[in-house]
Amino acid sequence: MASAPKGISSNTAAMTAAPKSSIFKRMRSQKQLMLMSLPILLYVLLFSYYPIWGWTQAFQNYKPALPFSQQEWVGFKQFNFLFRDDSFLKVLRNTVGMSFINLVLGFLTAIALAILLNEIKSRLFKRTIQTISYLPHFLSWIIVTGLVANALSIDGGIINVLLMKLGFIQEPIMWLSKPHYFWGIVGASHVWKEVGWNAIIYLAAITSIDPSLYEAAEIDGANRYKKMLHITLPGIKSIVIILLIMNLGWILDAGFEVQYLLGNGVVVDWSQTIDIFVLKYGLQIGNYSLATAAGIFKTIVSVALIFAANTVAKRIGEDRLI
Repeated sequence: MASAPKGISSNTAAMTAAPKSSIFKRMRSQKQLMLMSLPILLYVLLFSYYPIWGWTQAFQNYKPALPFSQQEWVGFKQFNFLFRDDSFLKVLRNTVGMSFINLVLGFLTAIALAILLNEIKSRLFKRTIQTISYLPHFLSWIIVTGLVANALSIDGGIINVLLMKLGFIQEPIMWLSKPHYFWGIVGASHVWKEVGWNAIIYLAAITSIDPSLYEAAEIDGANRYKKMLHITLPGIKSIVIILLIMNLGWILDAGFEVQYLLGNGVVVDWSQTIDIFVLKYGLQIGNYSLATAAGIFKTIVSVALIFAANTVAKRIGEDRLI
């Protein structure tokens, strides 16, 4: 068998070594940027990856007083108990239900607000409405839930007073004591707090649409509604899909503060989320292993949903996150 020329093997080695040397050369030339990014890298490693070591508690009958070598390993016992526990299944139902409501309402209201603001011709009025709409984003949930509780109060709450004045109800309703109203209250609270902030990115996407498309559509006789339907919405479709993929990863993160602060013993079967479940079993009861198992389940499902949504976007030919 004829051997390959010596020049070929040497050229191949030089070609494979060139990218490596160029990478290190680029890193040396950008050492200032590397040093600037070092604190961020350390932050991510310390607070995002190092705590993963604590996941071992989910496979143990963890006792805080014992060292790691003396912990009792129980395999998937905590996960088996988790999915056979009726209370956790209710918590999972509540989490998915409230997350889905927040996701749908958040997307629809933010897109609608961005499109409506784009149609306002007066710059002063547009900026005023935009500023008013995103200011609640900077309020803490402590303040927001206090405002919501006061608005829904049976004694002089603005919602009850307004509905009675309009004739929709005859007597005040105890909104926070009705389990079937709780998910809607949480969704409306999220919309009021975040709709203006979420609309900012859609407004930025709308400004990148070529104005000549609107001019051509107007020449063809398209009205405002047709331009919104056939130009504005398709123009921001890629941004909507990317944000949808990102938000699907948080489908099991319905929130903690609003449910914890607005919830009470009457609506407990409809207000508890996975985060409250983890707090209850981890800190109040002291079952750290079961709380860790619930947290692992939440993380794995979130990552799986992100990759699934990204794969679907790839198959239908849309922009992808990964």
